Amino acid sequence: MMDVRVETVRQRLNLARSPEVAAALALTLGGIAGGAAAFGPLYALAGMLALLAGYALLVSTSAGLLSVFAISTILPFATLPFKAIITPNFLTLALVTLLGVWVLRMLARPTEFELRLSSLGLPILAFIGLTFFSLYLGARGLPDPATLHNYAKYVLGVLLYFSVINCVRTRAEARLMVRGLILSGAGAALIGLILWALNADLTLRILLSLGPLGYPTSGRVLRFVEDDPGGLERAIGFAVDPNSFGGMLALVLALAAAQLVARQPVMRRWLLGALVAVMLLTLLLTFSRAALLGLIVAAAYLATVRYRRLWWMMIAAALLGAGLLFGLGYAGAFIERLISGLQFRDQAQQMRLAEFRNAIAIIQRYPVFGIGFGQAPDLDLTAGVSSIYLAIAQRMGLVGLLAFLGIVGAWFARTIATLPALDDERSNWLLGCQAGVVAALAVGLADHYFFNIEFSHMSALLWGTLGLGMAIIALPAPEGHGATGVAR
Repeated sequence: MMDVRVETVRQRLNLARSPEVAAALALTLGGIAGGAAAFGPLYALAGMLALLAGYALLVSTSAGLLSVFAISTILPFATLPFKAIITPNFLTLALVTLLGVWVLRMLARPTEFELRLSSLGLPILAFIGLTFFSLYLGARGLPDPATLHNYAKYVLGVLLYFSVINCVRTRAEARLMVRGLILSGAGAALIGLILWALNADLTLRILLSLGPLGYPTSGRVLRFVEDDPGGLERAIGFAVDPNSFGGMLALVLALAAAQLVARQPVMRRWLLGALVAVMLLTLLLTFSRAALLGLIVAAAYLATVRYRRLWWMMIAAALLGAGLLFGLGYAGAFIERLISGLQFRDQAQQMRLAEFRNAIAIIQRYPVFGIGFGQAPDLDLTAGVSSIYLAIAQRMGLVGLLAFLGIVGAWFARTIATLPALDDERSNWLLGCQAGVVAALAVGLADHYFFNIEFSHMSALLWGTLGLGMAIIALPAPEGHGATGVAR
């Protein structure tokens, strides 16, 4: 195996030194320079970043996975800075490239890189088939281009499950993925915190500058509680929506919290503590009650399953968060928002109740396969609901909802059954993945972003975390430790 790796490195070095690569690089740099002169520095910068990212994706599946995690958390809606019939976003390009690279690698060296599906592979493929059937049935065979484009991005997010289990084959790769996901989430949180702390006009200008990359340049660019510009500003980072931003942070925070209390964390504990603090503060400043609920449920899961001392850390974090909110002068408004949400008194909760009633009416009329991913077929009904469970039942019917719950339930059954046989390091990683999925499922009680074809990065994070958990239990055991089976 070592000889193969040495030979691979030698081949890459020889390739990098070849005159063809040098000529291609010179032409590319010349094109970037020409683009800068003709269109401006933003296009040149985007081209250079795309070049570097494309090269990294082609030579390393680990770089591809890290790129997917970084884009999903930090810049999820960025697109190519030019118009096309279909303008793909960076995440779509990264997912397609990653999928193509590992499939081609498997075809080129089938004895070294065998295909992995895991015990959930066929059920997930069947679930994707159900989504396509619902799309076709709801659109009567002719989905509009926008719906079809968004649906394709959602399917790519689900397929990330297979990319992860086929690319994460060593402990070093698994460790790198856990670190990368935590650092990406913390980076997104830091950006959100900085933008929130800046003057509102400056923040608005920064967000509007992302217009060439496909970000909104009008409407609700800055977000406020109850959509009141005179009220509390909500942290959004580059995620467009504060609730989806909070849901992403809840998933990554749960994974990081497991590492914070682990005996063998993936990075220095003081650094993990700082990253968790930044993400926690930013999550609070999103004022997303669903995200906060998801984080609390995930932390309670970790504290119940293994880390009893996490209860004390939760109390300490609550006191710290309360102190920060009091210090910033937002404690009263934050508490009032929580109470009004629990009592369903504010506008957002009233709208959510109306969505729930509408979704139940749709499910009653179309209980088997739902209405698909387009508009509701009846004029008196409106598609869309703030709950992944009602959204799945609405879009795919009860068949689709049972399929989703069955896959998630089977994943928990498989990972929980394997947990006692794992060594300490792998069990900590797996518990973090479980906590992240628990957070996403709890967030899904009151938000729909993990099953929303317009937020494909959220589905990619969920299915990527599921895949990472299965990849971890398939890793070989260290010498001297009882072997565990491959993720069958």
